[in-house]
Amino acid sequence: MVRPRKVKVVNYEPNITYFKPRAVPLNQLKEVEITFEELETLRLSNLEKLNQEDAAKKMQIHQSTFQRTLTRAKEKITDALINGKAIKIHGGEYKMPGGDGTGPIGQGRGLGRGAGLGQGRGLGQGRGFRANQGAGRMNGPLAAGPMGVCKCPKCGHEQPHIRGQPCVQIKCPKCETLMERE
Repeated sequence: MVRPRKVKVVNYEPNITYFKPRAVPLNQLKEVEITFEELETLRLSNLEKLNQEDAAKKMQIHQSTFQRTLTRAKEKITDALINGKAIKIHGGEYKMPGGDGTGPIGQGRGLGRGAGLGQGRGLGQGRGFRANQGAGRMNGPLAAGPMGVCKCPKCGHEQPHIRGQPCVQIKCPKCETLMERE
């Protein structure tokens, strides 16, 4: 029996999750996929300037796991840059301390989320799959995909969701309360 993968803590969710070489049509591009936890290792290592041990503690993983994930991310990014491939940030096995996929501790509510947990193992796919819920089901605030509705929990005002802009960062135009994903 295979040991289950440990869910990693990710404190950042990018608004932009796709990068491509300029002037090359999408249908002619190959893609490199990096997971949200791979992106987090790059962020902690290169932008936050944390050593591997401190960064691993932030992600609640062992230092050797952090190192392997960071190496894998660097290899993928290098492949994309050298070989002119698009970079897609997608999936992985992670949770966000905000609880609803919004990011850093203190924002949001709920249990956290994983995206694309167990790709290829029949455990669901794409954003919105929660690590602690049934296999193959799409649940959670992002289950609607890029479409969907942002709703005010206070006054009930609804507006269409804007891709790349988390509902929990939008204030209701009527009562100034932070919106939620419907």
